[in-house]
Amino acid sequence: MASLVCTARASYKKTPGVLELTDEHLQWTPHGKPAPAVCVPYAQAASLFCSKEGAAQVRLKLGLLRDDVGHNFTFTAPPPVAYNERERFKKELTTIISRNRAQEPVPPNPVSSNAPTPRPIVPLPTSRRTTPVITGNDPASDFRLRKIVLVANPDLAQLHRDLVIAGQITEEEFWDGREHLLLAQATAEAQKKGKSGQLVDPRPEAVEGGEIKIRITPQLVHDIFDEYPVVAKAYSENVPSKLTEESFWKRYFQSKLFNAHRASIRSTAAQHVVKDDPIFDKYLEKEDDGLEPRRQRNEAVDIFVDLAATSEDHEPVAPPPDTGNERDITMQAGRQKGALPLIRKFNEHSERLLNSALGATPASKRRRLDNPEDEYAQIELQDLRDHKEDTGIALEMQDSQRYFEGRGTGALAGVATPKVLDIPAVFQEAKTNVAGWKRDLSQLKQERKAGDAALLSMTQNISARLEVRSRKNDIPDGLFRQMTTCQTAANEFLRQFWSAMYPPPMDVQTVNMATPAQRATKAAKMIGYIAKTREKVEALVNIAKTHGVDPTRVETALKPVLTAVEQAIAFHQRKMTGGRP
Repeated sequence: MASLVCTARASYKKTPGVLELTDEHLQWTPHGKPAPAVCVPYAQAASLFCSKEGAAQVRLKLGLLRDDVGHNFTFTAPPPVAYNERERFKKELTTIISRNRAQEPVPPNPVSSNAPTPRPIVPLPTSRRTTPVITGNDPASDFRLRKIVLVANPDLAQLHRDLVIAGQITEEEFWDGREHLLLAQATAEAQKKGKSGQLVDPRPEAVEGGEIKIRITPQLVHDIFDEYPVVAKAYSENVPSKLTEESFWKRYFQSKLFNAHRASIRSTAAQHVVKDDPIFDKYLEKEDDGLEPRRQRNEAVDIFVDLAATSEDHEPVAPPPDTGNERDITMQAGRQKGALPLIRKFNEHSERLLNSALGATPASKRRRLDNPEDEYAQIELQDLRDHKEDTGIALEMQDSQRYFEGRGTGALAGVATPKVLDIPAVFQEAKTNVAGWKRDLSQLKQERKAGDAALLSMTQNISARLEVRSRKNDIPDGLFRQMTTCQTAANEFLRQFWSAMYPPPMDVQTVNMATPAQRATKAAKMIGYIAKTREKVEALVNIAKTHGVDPTRVETALKPVLTAVEQAIAFHQRKMTGGRP
């Protein structure tokens, strides 16, 4: 019988169940069923995707061989527990996927670095990496995300046209290493936009002739009804039986009821100059300016956020039980009585915003994010905990056996042991050295040469920068665009090359790693493009001569790129010949 490695509560296609990883396969069993509904052998695991840290749902997607859809699991435990369970599954499955990739057949040796032209594309193995797909998205949605990212970044879109559309690199290679842009766009689109936090307070506009005008839109009507149910009640009882819709809103904005709803203390004073309205005055309520709010909260408030938790310390003097403390100014909601209705109006508005975000689920059925057994877990911020484990970068050593043998030989030969310090002698020596020292800083004189030299150097630096900015750019626009294209293309080829030689640490979002053979093929392909950079720079220098531009300016501008290109080519040659990188 297979032994169990880890287990967790998880849902599959919105059905609750149990996710288990044994030493042979991954399986998911729905609640109440004896047999698993999903069973994936180790050999079928091909890729792994995880939801972003801090997302509303802790999800894990397992891609299979010849099946990019795979299986999506959502961990149903509370967030801290679900995250830890997901990380354990991720760690075990990552090891399994890496082992499966290492067992893939190795293709023939990669092509030589001296490629004749950057146009031909070196064929990749059949198990080539696919374009990074955001968890839960189909290829059409992923294409739409890439399009949005390119439209929002003109420079990136231009690079995409120069390299991908021109056929120099593939779409997969271009987005390799840029998954964070797609993930950020997907997260921004998936974020649910909540209700506006602004109080509904229509502002009148002055028009020609000195008249006051308020623009009434369907959204404004909806917001007023949602914020002030009494207005919705007045509308349903009087329109259209007693008032038309136009006259209803005209009289409402001129009534005391409207001024009572405005988010300002001055609106209270305006009520004394507003005329009486026999319809809307019936819906006026008494000002909520008492010591206690008119609308009391019935649900229990958590002790860490309950402002009334210490109210027993301020009870008035009375027969026992008596605390002996009288309610003072610090326990009053506002020193100005007219501010109390406005303060409570803000509180009720904030409560409605939170309830709209939480939905219509009763408070008793809402999932608690804290552990009821540990009250201090309620004030523990998970964002301040670092859940990421640094996997580090593997050190590639040439002849590692010889290195460790050398360390052992040195130990046997008797390496000199560090000298043991004589602490009393050290103190005595330090005391002797400071015996003749006098604390006379008035005689200290600092040479000005060093300070003047530093100030002069900074002044010259700033002057040179100002001169460069003020100097007119006499390079033709066409030549300048070609120089920019050459530089961005070379930088992209270098990025692709070094990411193939030294892949970045495993990302939290995706675990779709390339095999060593795929990396070697990609590096050989990119070094062929990189080798053509010097020819392109020389062509730009010749174009500059024909336009009457100093060729040294072009060479100086592209010199850093050429230096990086030469280092990459030299590194690849040493790697191919078996030398030390």
